[in-house]
Amino acid sequence: MHYDVAMRHQQALDPSALTTMAATLHAIGAAITDCRNAGKDPEIDAAVILLARHLGTVCERRPDDMALRRNCLDQIAEIRRHPVLRTLACRGVAYDEAAKRTFHSEGRIAMRRLAEALGLEADSYEVRSNKGGPAVSGEITLHGEEVYVHLSLGAMGAGREILFRRCRGRKDYTGERNHFASIAELLAPDRFADRLRRELALSPPVRQSERLFA
Repeated sequence: MHYDVAMRHQQALDPSALTTMAATLHAIGAAITDCRNAGKDPEIDAAVILLARHLGTVCERRPDDMALRRNCLDQIAEIRRHPVLRTLACRGVAYDEAAKRTFHSEGRIAMRRLAEALGLEADSYEVRSNKGGPAVSGEITLHGEEVYVHLSLGAMGAGREILFRRCRGRKDYTGERNHFASIAELLAPDRFADRLRRELALSPPVRQSERLFA
């Protein structure tokens, strides 16, 4: 059933109460929802357009584009200096679904970077993720033909977030002796890959072997 309400039109005619970006964005979102409920196109609805223009007025009080761009660049540099995985390892992700989702997303990226640093072929390993229950971080695992690397928070304590060992194929879930590393090592994949090769006596990458015997 389609229906329409007057609220968005009233706000559009007098948006003086909408003094923040959050409040204005909420009003725009509600107006778009009202349009859909009424079977109207929000792209041409007068109230939606006026509210969107009001958002521009609210934003005019903020710093200019150049200052905002510099701030964005500064924030990017700060994030790169303090990777989110390291931050999450310090604060934990238990009972925080958003943090846990980020932990698993960033953890899978870090594992793929490690696989690349190890020179693993795309079909010679897998990266899997198990979120577990709300009280735990879950784990992210890189499992290759010779190497098994496991990331989780809390189980082994700070500085031992990474468990790694040599294995015999991707069906070997126990492998040889366990070794441990900090999450900071995972965030420096080239150096960590060197450590894995050295301590686990891994075979050289296929491409490297081909160059050695060419």
